[in-house]
Amino acid sequence: MGEFPFISVIIPVKPGGRVRSIDALKAVDYPRDRMEVLVAEGRQPSVQRNAAARQATGEILYFLDDDSLVTPELFKVAAKRFDDPKVSVVGGPIITPPTDSFLQKSFGLALSSPFGGSTIRARYKKLGAERPGTENELILANLAFRRDVFLAAGGLNEKLYPNEENELMNRLQDEGHIFLYVPDAFIWRSQRTSYKLYCRQVFTYGRGRMDQNYAHPEGFKPLHMAPSLFLLYTLSMPFICWKPYLLPFGAYLALNLIASAASAVEGKSPLQFFVMPFMFLTLHLGYGAGFLRGLIKGLLPKPAPAPTCPVTVARREV
Repeated sequence: MGEFPFISVIIPVKPGGRVRSIDALKAVDYPRDRMEVLVAEGRQPSVQRNAAARQATGEILYFLDDDSLVTPELFKVAAKRFDDPKVSVVGGPIITPPTDSFLQKSFGLALSSPFGGSTIRARYKKLGAERPGTENELILANLAFRRDVFLAAGGLNEKLYPNEENELMNRLQDEGHIFLYVPDAFIWRSQRTSYKLYCRQVFTYGRGRMDQNYAHPEGFKPLHMAPSLFLLYTLSMPFICWKPYLLPFGAYLALNLIASAASAVEGKSPLQFFVMPFMFLTLHLGYGAGFLRGLIKGLLPKPAPAPTCPVTVARREV
């Protein structure tokens, strides 16, 4: 690719929704004649993204969410990595902005912690050096694909949401494609604005992971089941009157407090030490419940496919 490969920025949005990411795109340091912005309006993000990708003219498809706030250097940083013809996918973390509330920062700390986010924590903070990545480290709110590779693979699985990008990367990895995790290719993205929305988020992540496992069983890892097993164990404790049975929960509490102390140091707020235990517990139990929901749903008879909602793709000036 040349110095400035043509980039098609793709942003899905609900009908009539505000696209906050446009304002940040106006400040991006990239030639305007080498980029286009396609806003896909609809109610099925996977379908919207695929529709926009088919209409895109760029060599690179750069996927953002409607609240992804790019940094001025983002496209230059990402585009440079595609100079290597072996690289098919480039992405970086989505970082909680300093303007977020205390509660939102707590959500971000939970997701970016080794105890909370585990294998996906690199999605939420700059972690380590630039390296070949996996679907665990990359996220669709800040992810670029070679357009020809994306289309040749059939795009995103339109039956999935979320985890549609993870399932696509499972398929691409099986074909030998290389992904890059680039810490400097980061964006700012606010965390959920309420505890209720955080609960819904982690539940949806768990359900999405199980849906992905059904679609691509080769990507299953036993670690994915840990939160569900912990949930079932926690629910069983009131019914088993045997003190040694409580030892694993005691070990969990100890690890939780250690992780909460580390998060309080990272967040530079002593108050977070008292909040983070609940954030971690919510993450683990909520993810486990979502995973079980996905497991049960996959075992039930399949309902008739829902009709595809209409999608409108519009080019926006920046």
